[in-house]
Amino acid sequence: MARITASVYTSHVPAIGAALDMGKTQEPYWQKVFEGYDYGKQWMKDNKPDVVFLVFNDHATAFSLEMIPTFAIGTAAEYQPADEGWGPRPVPKVYGHPALSAHIAQSVIQQDFDLTLVNKMDVDHGLTVPLSLMCGQPDAWPCPVIPFAVNVVQYPVPSGQRCYNLGKAIRKAVESFDEDLNVHIWGTGGMSHQLQGPRAGLINKEFDNAFLDKLIDDPQAAAAIPHIDYVREAGSEGIELVMWLIARGAMDDANGGGKPIVKKRFYHVPASNTAVGHLILENP
Repeated sequence: MARITASVYTSHVPAIGAALDMGKTQEPYWQKVFEGYDYGKQWMKDNKPDVVFLVFNDHATAFSLEMIPTFAIGTAAEYQPADEGWGPRPVPKVYGHPALSAHIAQSVIQQDFDLTLVNKMDVDHGLTVPLSLMCGQPDAWPCPVIPFAVNVVQYPVPSGQRCYNLGKAIRKAVESFDEDLNVHIWGTGGMSHQLQGPRAGLINKEFDNAFLDKLIDDPQAAAAIPHIDYVREAGSEGIELVMWLIARGAMDDANGGGKPIVKKRFYHVPASNTAVGHLILENP
């Protein structure tokens, strides 16, 4: 059967992608950010998955404000990098895994989660920046990727508990796929940041690190954080952290197994006007 062996968590700040694409990774402002992912890039080479299930949010690229699905799974064979207003990022196209995508959709919908099936979409920085951080600048991404888009742009957005439970359903779906695949699940977005209004530029180190503590040691407590706490403490865009709970819900200990092994924990401020967080957890 297929199995989820690890989860990766990372911010997806668009300015990180721009810094990488423009060769600024060794500039003093950016150097520490990219050094925080050196371990992860080597870890990816040493623990190469067959498929990455990547949870992200679209930034009005694939989905306009005319139609915003709460949960959307990419079922296509390939996805082009999106033009977000200044041309597509110079990164490889993303190849999907239609068979596993279709199987996950079937299983998760039968577990009473409503998913939107997306047979064609371009993928923006929410997906390509995490791939760049973990894989560098290859000619091709190292494995197929299943994009899974979550609405954290316009309220109402799904609760942390809903996302955590969805992660459990995704795990069950993966394990019922009749092919021997090593799957990694990634949760992206966050950490604390606010892009508009009088609190623009807000970063809350205490909240972010407390969230990382909970995510590692007490994910059920992290899942119970109400929306208002994210907005009040982590800024309006801090709600992106609920996407990390999808990945966390797919790990062994959330499903009756052993506690994950922390392979990497990294936190840095600032990157643009955002706090950057990163975790790698392996199932025992």
